[in-house]
Amino acid sequence: MRNPHDIIIKPVITEKSMDDMADGKYTFVVDKKANKTEIKNAIEQIFDVKVDKVNTMNMNGKMKRMGVHQGRRASWKKAIVKLTEDSKGIEFFEGM
Repeated sequence: MRNPHDIIIKPVITEKSMDDMADGKYTFVVDKKANKTEIKNAIEQIFDVKVDKVNTMNMNGKMKRMGVHQGRRASWKKAIVKLTEDSKGIEFFEGM
């Protein structure tokens, strides 16, 4: 079994993700190879909460230019985790 800290990379802090926190939804950048079951188990182990549902999406990296040189940002995977009604919130996001 993989380490949960290798699956969950970092939280996503945006206006939309902050608005979703009122509904019990939290957004994370996760490993591209992780599936929904692995993400659910990792969140439950790290933050000691109950996960109701996990939505995932693959985000393609944007094309960027610097003068005549072109490059691409890295692609990544995003997971939106919905907690159960009786679960407590994630303390990491409370101070934001």
